[in-house]
Amino acid sequence: QAQLVESGGGLVQPGGSLRLSCSASGVLLSPYAMGWYRQAPGLQREMVAAISRLGNTNYSDSVKGRFTISRDTAGKTVYLQMNSLKFEDTAVYYCNRIRYTVAWGQGTQVTVSS
Repeated sequence: QAQLVESGGGLVQPGGSLRLSCSASGVLLSPYAMGWYRQAPGLQREMVAAISRLGNTNYSDSVKGRFTISRDTAGKTVYLQMNSLKFEDTAVYYCNRIRYTVAWGQGTQVTVSS
């Protein structure tokens, strides 16, 4: 059974950093472009970062220059390095294949608060 597992979230002060990880069981990640998404209360889920199978990256304007998406050489884990965090980054963060999505995981909560 396909399962995505996100981890690394937490409570952080504005300006702080977190590193999120995404791994999977029962489903391959390495052949696919991957995305990190987030959903804040009352808002729709949005993609904030994407990485192609070959490592090309794209970011939403709201996180560009602050977040970095990467994947390990085996392609089994996808990371999101988040720096200079802002209040508005508070959300539940998810990962998924951009095409041929699988069931969403539970996500990892990121809370930016002073």
